[in-house]
Amino acid sequence: MVELNPVTAAVQVEQVSQLAMHIWNEHYPRIIGQAQVDYMLETLQSPRAIQAQIDVGYRYYLIDHDGALAGYAGLLLEPEQHALYLGKIYVDSGLRGKGIGRDVVQQVIAMARQHELNLIWLTVNKNNTGAIAAYEGMGFRKVQSVVMDVGEGFVMDDYRMELQLGKVLFRPSPA
Repeated sequence: MVELNPVTAAVQVEQVSQLAMHIWNEHYPRIIGQAQVDYMLETLQSPRAIQAQIDVGYRYYLIDHDGALAGYAGLLLEPEQHALYLGKIYVDSGLRGKGIGRDVVQQVIAMARQHELNLIWLTVNKNNTGAIAAYEGMGFRKVQSVVMDVGEGFVMDDYRMELQLGKVLFRPSPA
């Protein structure tokens, strides 16, 4: 069973940052290089950066899978666009392939519907082929190529992917 636990306390912010350090360092150096991983962890996933995001409305969640800390997710409601931005969904490599990401997306869909939003969108690195395939399997579609300068000479070379909620194509994972 997967539960999303809202991050509200400083100790949880620290947990998210530690998870980011672990997950990003095991997954992303081969995709974007260690220097960019280090830079992005400091600027986007340090405790200070995470708290600043929370302070302006970003919602972080610790992912619990059968009583174990499995990863984290982050999202931003965009009611004026009738959308939800799924900015972060990271699962520890030892727990991937168990349907955790799919279960998290199902819960995010429920949140979007609760807030009467009809679109969920995210960005994913173009070379993160496993994640792209997983998102496509959940009904997300590539809609745009996005290249964004993130500072210090680094760029994010991503796809924007969207899920129209009237077109959710996957079934819930077996319980």
